[in-house]
Amino acid sequence: MAKNVMDTLRERGFIKQTVYEDELYEMLGKESVPFYIGFDPTADSLHVGHFMQLIAMKHMQDAGHKPIVLIGGGTGMIGDPSGRTDMRQMMTRETVDYHCECFRKQMARFIRFDGDNGAVMVNNADWLLNLNYIDFLREIGVHFSVNKMLSAECFKSRYERGLSFLEFNYMLMQAYDFLVLYRKYGCRLELGGDDQWSNILAGADLIRRKEQRPAFAMTFTLLTTSDGRKMGKTAKGAVWLDENKTSPYEFYQYWRNTDDADVEKCFKLLTFLPLEEIAELCAHQDERMNAAKARLAYELTKMVHGEEKANAAQAQAKAAFGGDAENMPSATIPADTATVADAMAACGVAKSKSEARRLIEGGAVRVDEDKVDDVNAPIPGSAKEKGEFVLHKGKKVHIRVLLA
Repeated sequence: MAKNVMDTLRERGFIKQTVYEDELYEMLGKESVPFYIGFDPTADSLHVGHFMQLIAMKHMQDAGHKPIVLIGGGTGMIGDPSGRTDMRQMMTRETVDYHCECFRKQMARFIRFDGDNGAVMVNNADWLLNLNYIDFLREIGVHFSVNKMLSAECFKSRYERGLSFLEFNYMLMQAYDFLVLYRKYGCRLELGGDDQWSNILAGADLIRRKEQRPAFAMTFTLLTTSDGRKMGKTAKGAVWLDENKTSPYEFYQYWRNTDDADVEKCFKLLTFLPLEEIAELCAHQDERMNAAKARLAYELTKMVHGEEKANAAQAQAKAAFGGDAENMPSATIPADTATVADAMAACGVAKSKSEARRLIEGGAVRVDEDKVDDVNAPIPGSAKEKGEFVLHKGKKVHIRVLLA
């Protein structure tokens, strides 16, 4: 008998909360279950924050269950208050449609959109934008207790800063999505990050009230570091799956720099390596963890960007740390660039000249093998003559700078 997907998800550390757990486990073990995960179309690329959801979808699909990818084109016009301190920007329908197409291409690396349990992609704008408000309140709003809603974590955290009525509607909208997907596709399970627990639970509860049928909720642990910070952020911003936003080399380096304490968790949640192999890779909490980090970076870059680009990123990383300038990542800046700080800003090693100066003051910068101590230090004459130099920022950033 095939392994129950809940066992797979649990042993790899995905599952945070469920309801009617025994009933859900039994259902997932004996039939193909349509399930959905929602994605906000706020950008033209998915990012590392979505990565775990895609892996969970693949685990579910591989176990015979049918993924429904819900794009929040309607709810995206309102914005989800969960985990946010501000209202999000509203988008046009054309923008949302373009983002949907970008998502589909990226998701196709992980899940199938054809075959018996092929994924379907739907946009909740199709049913939310034409709702009659009075009918909606009579059919859906009547099932929601304001007292209960106000006790939900996603709303409580916004009290002090203010919560608009626009956003207060979000829970009703997301619950209605689940009901629509139940009626249209027989969807009986919603999955998502644990910050969505209140919204997901509201949808399962609405189906049980309206349809008198079982519906289920399951949330996943959030992808955070051992000290509780969300993963997927760098000084430059989000780590994207689109190579035009985050290059394969930058993507590789992000994972290569994972803290030792988080490597095993990332292997379990983000790769499909067998647990025994992961345990072997992470068995020694010493310098041998560097090999595990390199493997993690390679596996994830291969999944997102393909083997060829993963090999190239790996070679660039080895070159950068081994001093092989020919294969090192490079940037071209104007030949008349005057100072090292100017060069750092021009090639993106620092976000600004003031940040570059702070890094120099902190002793984190070298040109070739020489440490830079002066914030106004000019680019060395030898580098100008040669037309290039290697810029080092700390122990992890090494870039070949070409003067042209």
